Amino acid sequence: MQVKNRVEIFKRLQAQNPHPTTELIYHTPFELLIAVILSAQATDISVNKATSILFKVANTPKSILALGPKKLKQYIQTIGLYNTKATNILKTCEKLIREFNSEVPNTREALESLPGVGRKTANVILNTAFNQHTLAVDTHIFRVANRLGLAKGKNPLEVEQQLLKAIPAEFLKDAHHWLILHGRYVCVARKPKCAECILCDLCEYPHKMVL
Repeated sequence: MQVKNRVEIFKRLQAQNPHPTTELIYHTPFELLIAVILSAQATDISVNKATSILFKVANTPKSILALGPKKLKQYIQTIGLYNTKATNILKTCEKLIREFNSEVPNTREALESLPGVGRKTANVILNTAFNQHTLAVDTHIFRVANRLGLAKGKNPLEVEQQLLKAIPAEFLKDAHHWLILHGRYVCVARKPKCAECILCDLCEYPHKMVL
C-alpha cells in the first residue's frame, strides 16, 4: 500500500474518533492489567460487568490476594476460563508485591514475566497505561490489517512488526484502538460492513463484490 493511502487511512480514523481508548473500564494500571488478563477469549462487556463489582471490593495486588482463590473465582466466574485466570491473577499479585513494590511495570520484559501476561497483553498495557507506541494484535487487528493491505502477515507477530513499520509515527499511539474498534464494529469477520466503511475506497479487500 502506498504511503499516501496509509496516511489517509489514519487521518480518517482520527477525524472520526480523535481520542480512542479501550472499552475496558479501569482507573489504574493495575485495574487495566487485571481487566486485560480477564479479557482473553471474553468480551469487554462481560469483563466490565465482573470488574465493576470486583474492583469495589479489591483493586490492588494486596487486596485481591487477600480474597484468595475461592472468593476471587466468585467474582469472575461469569468469564470464560475463570479458574485459570484466577490462578494467574493471584500469582501475578504475589509477584507484583514481591518484585515490583505492588506497581505495574512499564517494560515488556517485566510485564511478560507476570503469570498470564503474554506479548499481546503486555502491548495493551504499554500502549494504554503508559502511552508507548505498541500494537497488540488480536483477531480484530489481524483481520483489519490484512484486509486493508496495511500488513500481510500469517501470524500476529508478523502483522505487529509490519504495522509498526507501515503506520506513520504520528498515528502510532492511537492506531491500536482505531484498528480494534474498526474491526469490532465495521470490518467484522463474517459480513464486513463495507457500504458503511469510511475506508472503503482505500481498502484492498474485494469489497466491491458485496457492495
